[in-house]
Amino acid sequence: MPLRLIFMGTPDFSVPTLLELVAHGHEIAAVYTRAPKPGGRRGLQLQPTPVEEAARKLGVPVLTPKSLKTPEALEAFRAFDADAAVVVAYGMILPQAILDAPKLGCYNLHASLLPRWRGAAPINRAIMAGDAETGVMVMKMDVGLDTGDVAMAERLAITDNMTALDLHDRLSRLGADLMVRAMAALDRGGLQLKQQTEDGVTYAAKIDKAEARIDWTRPAREVLRHIHGLSPFPGAWAELENARVKILRCELAKGTGAPGEVLNDHLTVACGEGAIRLIELQREGKARMQAADFLRGVPLKTGAKFT
Repeated sequence: MPLRLIFMGTPDFSVPTLLELVAHGHEIAAVYTRAPKPGGRRGLQLQPTPVEEAARKLGVPVLTPKSLKTPEALEAFRAFDADAAVVVAYGMILPQAILDAPKLGCYNLHASLLPRWRGAAPINRAIMAGDAETGVMVMKMDVGLDTGDVAMAERLAITDNMTALDLHDRLSRLGADLMVRAMAALDRGGLQLKQQTEDGVTYAAKIDKAEARIDWTRPAREVLRHIHGLSPFPGAWAELENARVKILRCELAKGTGAPGEVLNDHLTVACGEGAIRLIELQREGKARMQAADFLRGVPLKTGAKFT
């Protein structure tokens, strides 16, 4: 028998899970997402979230409450009489009364191998920390910050050529499949839960734009992971000829020099140890471009310096 579910999510990352649950026959009683925000060219048009757009196409009721802590919000949630709630990057804290409302509980898809990288930015932090792998986990939610019992997990290797967007997209698809399998197990009464260990707990703090400036004195692999962990947003940056340049993709390269020094006409840049070759860049106020296109607009001589 399919489950009657409430789906709660907001960004692009959440959409594949919603679509897969529908494709596998589950009934989505309602979708909860964040309220539309001003956007468009002039910032005057309200932009619905990717989850709201997907839900509207599916013909599912959409709710965008500012809070879930009011009696009215709880009453509305309970009225859907859901078997369970599926939560994927919703962006709001669920109070205990909401967690207790569905018959079988609330289940979160989290983009890390818990208890590592609890919190807001697990994908970025895993890359920036140089982790060799990450993954997705289905967790039965409690009131703590990603502290609930874990049901199922899938692992994924992180390679040096992966940006945060690359990893985001792969984990989003992997997580959708995992949640579908978890809901099937829940439906047949076979979903097993395991308490998280407190060993190895780390927290993935929200990315601060102040972290985005590149420190060329660090070893090349650390610089690469910093760049890729912040690509495409907010984008790691450096100054070149008094202009800010975001670096969105790079690779390890051979070479030595002063940190930030351009070593050749292939945009190889020296780090504290080793070097990286810049592949994709974005000048302030310009579109992102490949290194060859960048060099046509900004011809650089060997010895130029990123700071």
